[in-house]
Amino acid sequence: MRIFESLSDLKAAVGEELGTSEWLEIDQARIDQFAEATGDHQWIHTDPEKAAAGPFGTTIAHGYLTLSLLPMLTWQSYEVRGVAGALNYGLDKVRFPSPVTVGSKVQSTSVLTSFDEFEGGAQAVVTCTIAIEGQDKPACVAATIVRFFA
Repeated sequence: MRIFESLSDLKAAVGEELGTSEWLEIDQARIDQFAEATGDHQWIHTDPEKAAAGPFGTTIAHGYLTLSLLPMLTWQSYEVRGVAGALNYGLDKVRFPSPVTVGSKVQSTSVLTSFDEFEGGAQAVVTCTIAIEGQDKPACVAATIVRFFA
């Protein structure tokens, strides 16, 4: 984990990798829990028997499930100290280039794309790439916007 002692230290890291998370296995229980929470019970996610005959040969995680892992994965990647708090301000661009099949492991790498100060804090755009173990194409690439308050 990369630790920044201040917003000034973070600002100096524009264009750099902030860190990479641990690997996380995506099991069917997590997929089913996400389906319950969101009401998205499409068979490609929740019916292993039917999905076995589908295009991926097994169930796949919801794209939004993959995206929802970003807070947990990025907290493992980097930390900014010396701030009163941080707020998820939104996303600019999100893509899901490759599906995450059940049993796959994913991890996220964060790169600081931009940093802009405002009165009382700063806004950072962090591009997060969620990789799938053993695959060339990532599961998700998202430009996240984080607001830090001094």
